[in-house]
Amino acid sequence: MKDKPKISLLVWNLSTNDGFIRASLLEKALHKLGCEVEIIGFLFDKELYQAIPAKTKLKTVQGSNYPDFFKSIGKLLKLIDGDIIYAIKPQPASFGVALLKKLSSRKTVIVDIDDWELSWYGGDAWRYQPTLKQLAKDLLKKDGVLRMPNHPLYIKWMENWVNRADAVTVHTGFLQKRFGGISVPNGKDTALFDPARYNAEESRNRYGLSEYRVLMFPGAPRPYKGLEDVLIALDKLNQPDLKLVIVGGSPYDNYDEQLRQKWGQWIIKLPNYPANVMPDVVAAAHVVVVPQRDTPETRAQFPLKLTDGMAMAKPILSTRVGDIPEILGDTGYLVEPASPDQIAEQIQLIFQDLDAANERGRKSRERCVEKYSIEAMAATLKSVIARL
Repeated sequence: MKDKPKISLLVWNLSTNDGFIRASLLEKALHKLGCEVEIIGFLFDKELYQAIPAKTKLKTVQGSNYPDFFKSIGKLLKLIDGDIIYAIKPQPASFGVALLKKLSSRKTVIVDIDDWELSWYGGDAWRYQPTLKQLAKDLLKKDGVLRMPNHPLYIKWMENWVNRADAVTVHTGFLQKRFGGISVPNGKDTALFDPARYNAEESRNRYGLSEYRVLMFPGAPRPYKGLEDVLIALDKLNQPDLKLVIVGGSPYDNYDEQLRQKWGQWIIKLPNYPANVMPDVVAAAHVVVVPQRDTPETRAQFPLKLTDGMAMAKPILSTRVGDIPEILGDTGYLVEPASPDQIAEQIQLIFQDLDAANERGRKSRERCVEKYSIEAMAATLKSVIARL
């Protein structure tokens, strides 16, 4: 194999962020190693995920349900010409396609696992046990669930075939215990997310936040992300200048609207911003909050919001769930999951001595540069490629 191989990053659905964000981070890290990289994938919604930068090198094929999806797979296989196929997620439309290409071309395949896909369906407890009649409907009806390429039955098959890859990369300890492989945590562009380049007061003024003590959640609200626990804590503290600032909102449902209806007095909603603007937005925070609840989904995750705050040297208030304590080390403020009382106590502690909290934030940036930067990601990938 070449010292600097061409790598085809295979993403199952380029119409969403489900896989693209991880692929874009791997792309940046692989570029650091001098590799030629392309991102290839299906469009299941006809349009590209809107946050994909225009300069990104992409090859796309229109996706569909089975049986038409077999034709789409044939088209995509012809586009894959990397020395290494790097499949993002054990999805049939990424890892499954990579294994087919390996059969026909003997290409080297890496599978990257950045989430436990089956956790969204109940994890190990999930079973597909239809009656014969139901099986026929699921397969033969136009809207039958087994016609969907991402049905959990197919994902379960893919997870069972992970050992057929030449290498496996994961990004949390939970996933490493489950699937093995090499840990490659999500890296942050710490040159872009550099607090020295931004002025916090000016940022707060720019986004209409100068009158408030800002607890920022730079992501999409979901019930398992624990924002309700922060809002209950704000109810308990009852200090009008404390605000939970949610950046972006939920693209999935109306959950953020449900939060606003119940706790609107504590919430400020900011819109989505391009990736290059996000450091300026995060600069406006006094504290970044990542209050994950303890669920099968969250135990497998590495919340990107952590490294947003770490890189920008912000005090981070989070929970003891999954890898979060290890990621933060002694640089964050940790509470038990689903503990509004503990969150309220930590908010008071942080603002009683904000200088000490900011010093802890500076240490978290140092930790981020050392362990969770694009450069750190590239160093680990270099060893993975060298083994191949």
